[in-house]
Amino acid sequence: MPRDNGNSREMRSRIAQLAARLMAVDGIDDFALAKRKAARQIGAPDTRHLPNNEEVEQALLAYQQLYQADEQQARLLHLRRSAREMMKLLAPFNPYLSGSVLSGSAGKYSDINILLFTDNVKDVEMFLINRQIAYRSGEARVYIGGEAAGVPRFSVDTGEADFEISVFSERDLRMQLRASAEGRPFERARIDWLDAVLADAA
Repeated sequence: MPRDNGNSREMRSRIAQLAARLMAVDGIDDFALAKRKAARQIGAPDTRHLPNNEEVEQALLAYQQLYQADEQQARLLHLRRSAREMMKLLAPFNPYLSGSVLSGSAGKYSDINILLFTDNVKDVEMFLINRQIAYRSGEARVYIGGEAAGVPRFSVDTGEADFEISVFSERDLRMQLRASAEGRPFERARIDWLDAVLADAA
C-alpha cells in the first residue's frame, strides 16, 4: 500500500537532513548526488519522495548554523572576498554572483558561481588568456526562460578559490535562468551587493 502523506513528509525531511549533513561534512557540492546518497543510506534508493533542492538547502543552512557556525562564516567570508576580486576583474562582462556563495550555504569545497552577460564569449576567453589565468572550458546545461540550452562555462582555480564562470548573452539578463525545468530561478547579485555585505562583516 502507498505511504500516507505524513510518512512521505517524514521521508522527505529525513533525506533532506541527511543530504545536508553529507554536504556539510563530506564536502559534497551537488544536490542531486547528496539526495541520492542520503536516500540509499536510509534504505530508500527508489523513493518518489525526494526533497527538492530548496528543502535540502534550508536543512544545510540549519546544520551549518548549529554545528559549524564559526567555521562556515569564516569560509563564506573568504569566498565572498574572492568572488568580489573576480567580479572586479571581469567587470567588462557584466558579472553577477550566484549559487551557494550568494545564498550563504557554501560548504567545504564549494565553487564560486559567476554569471557573465555578454555577446562576446570569445572576448571572455581572450581576456583570461591575456591575463594568464588558467581555465578549463566546457558547457553548462541550463534552462533559459523555460527552454533548455547549453552555455559556455570556464572553470578557474586561482589557488584561493574555484570558480565556475558561465557566459550568457546580454538578452538573457532579462530571462529567468534555472538549473532544471522544475527548479527555482537562479538568484543573482551584482558587486554592489557584495560590497554592502562585506562592509557589514568588517
